[in-house]
Amino acid sequence: MAGQLKEVRNRIKSVQSTQQITKAMKMVSAAKLRRAQDAITQMRPYSKKLQEMLSNIVSNSDGDMAMPLATDRPVEKVLMIVVTSDRGLAGAFNANIIKLAKLTINQRYPEQYRKGQVAIWGIGKKGYEHFLKNNYRTDATFKDIFLNLTFEHVQRASEAAVKGFLNREYDVVEIVYSQFRNAATQQFTVERFLPIPKVEKKKGDIKADFIFDPSQEELVTELMPKILNTQLYKAVLDSNASEHGARMTAMDKASENANVLLKNLKISYNRARQAAITTELTEIVSGAAALQG
Repeated sequence: MAGQLKEVRNRIKSVQSTQQITKAMKMVSAAKLRRAQDAITQMRPYSKKLQEMLSNIVSNSDGDMAMPLATDRPVEKVLMIVVTSDRGLAGAFNANIIKLAKLTINQRYPEQYRKGQVAIWGIGKKGYEHFLKNNYRTDATFKDIFLNLTFEHVQRASEAAVKGFLNREYDVVEIVYSQFRNAATQQFTVERFLPIPKVEKKKGDIKADFIFDPSQEELVTELMPKILNTQLYKAVLDSNASEHGARMTAMDKASENANVLLKNLKISYNRARQAAITTELTEIVSGAAALQG
């Protein structure tokens, strides 16, 4: 009985230690989430308006000028930029992004995958390590971006993807990431990066008439790369905020589960202690009765 009490006491201490760690991790993630949320909240309207403007210009050009970054061509080679995190303990955050990337490959590009023409750039170690382990074509160049998350580092990845598209190394580039909604909600999404998607025209829509100064060609040539850099940076910031939100939520749930486990362990401990006391009293009473007899 003494051995059972000692085992339960050790389990209680272990759960309490784990609970202290999960509470500390929740507080750290909450602090990081605040900064990450501020960053993506400030970036999102700017990035969204730039993307809309670029898509409208591309859609209304009607072949007036050559735009290599907006040219659709037969898809033979595919690049997937998969944005995960460097660390785990964030619930199903990384697993859901990886699952969506695989589902997109299987549904949209099965032929290209069978031919070995699907390349994956992992931004974040978790995605890179998974796809490397599962024998996908991976590149480790940009997996450590989260160690120093700046616009300049993300810009290098964007410029490399644009260069690969222009050199016909890839015919289409997709970004798989998590859009941040709030601390408890993330929306896992696939976003076309290249070629630049056009706005679908509906019947009765009036063609937008833009006045360009300087010339349309000069303006678009200058803006396209910058807007694409901003688009990828926004996706990385979204994913960064989503990671901290997911980790904060996961650690909060872990702390709650530890409370439930502690409650059950303490009940078990009290029952075992009461049983031990009852056994000792029975032995004392039996011994006393035997002496009197």
